[in-house]
Parts: sequence; structure tokens; C-alpha cells
Amino acid sequence: MHDRRDFLKTTAAAASVLAISSVPRAFAATTPMYTNIIFTKDNPGMWAGVVASHTPQVTVTGSKVTVVTKHSMSEKHYIVRHTLVLEDGTFVGGKTFTPNDKPESTYDLPAGYKGKFYATSACNMHDFWLAEMTV
Repeated sequence: MHDRRDFLKTTAAAASVLAISSVPRAFAATTPMYTNIIFTKDNPGMWAGVVASHTPQVTVTGSKVTVVTKHSMSEKHYIVRHTLVLEDGTFVGGKTFTPNDKPESTYDLPAGYKGKFYATSACNMHDFWLAEMTV
């Protein structure tokens, strides 16, 4: 269990940037290659029963973005990380969690940013979840 947790912590940021950099074109076409790799509210794949507790919930106030995953946190099952990435693949920020943390994070969009961005939530048991927003 500790090996998987360490692996997820050290690779989540890199995986987020790599996965999201190609998501806008490919995911919009619902390319089957992303089935059971990247999960969303509309495409939960094999995790249809956990959509509400794993999909990142995003709120935007001005240029501040808050990401919350409504997921209980325990040593065995928790949200490992959030990331925020702009449509062009620019990494805005990320936050790694422990089982003792609340899975909430806040980021500042670049001044005057208008367009799509992607929030991610990685669970140690139910994989990588994505939410798309437009400002």
C-alpha cells in the first residue's frame, strides 16, 4: 500500500500535465483510448458508482478557482492530489494530500484569463478524475 501511495504522489503531477495536454482534442471526440484512464462525471467508466465522491467540484470567484472533492479521507482510501491546468497545457498548480487532509485546494488563474481549464482529482483506489470549466 505504501509503495502505491508513494508512486501516486511522485507521479501525479507529471501524469496530470501529460494526460491533460492532449485531452481537449481527444476527449472532446470521446476517443475510446481514454476509457478507464481518465474519468469524468459523464464518462465514469468502471467507476459509475463513485461519481459524486470523486469528480472534482469547481467554483470560480473572480480569478480564484477552488477545487473540492467530496470524498471521505482514511488511511486506506483517500484523494491523493488535485491539479489545475489551462486549456493549452499550462500547469497552474497542484496540491498533494495525506489521509488526514481535507481534499480542497485553491488556485489563481492568470490575470485576465478567458477560456477552458481542467481540474483533476486523483484517488488512491478509483484513479484519475477530470472536470472541465470555462471562464
